[in-house]
Amino acid sequence: MMTFEDLEGWQKARQTVRKIYELTSAKRLCRDFGLCSQLQRAAVSIMSNIAEGFERQHLPEKLQSYNISRGSTAEVRSLLYVIEDNFPETATAAVALRREVVAIGKLVTGLIRSTQQRKIKQSSS
Repeated sequence: MMTFEDLEGWQKARQTVRKIYELTSAKRLCRDFGLCSQLQRAAVSIMSNIAEGFERQHLPEKLQSYNISRGSTAEVRSLLYVIEDNFPETATAAVALRREVVAIGKLVTGLIRSTQQRKIKQSSS
């Protein structure tokens, strides 16, 4: 039986969370506690909502969790721009992480689309 840990999107989100925590431990950046905390929470939200959505049985709830996850990818990308623009010593890492988050967003969009298709099939049955 498949679990949320088997989902590529969750696996990539987990790797990205680890990298976000590494990035936010950078000497100068970690002094901006608000930015680091918000970035960490948004990154954790991506993987947590993928997991929650996968475990939900009711399709609208599943979609809601996946949509929250997708929204969190945008928040993380936006915060990574703040880091790129204001912390030049970590700009390269922020750009690379942003690319990873874009890829995760595409995987979450796939989960949303597949769930929407299941919902349509369920409605027409």
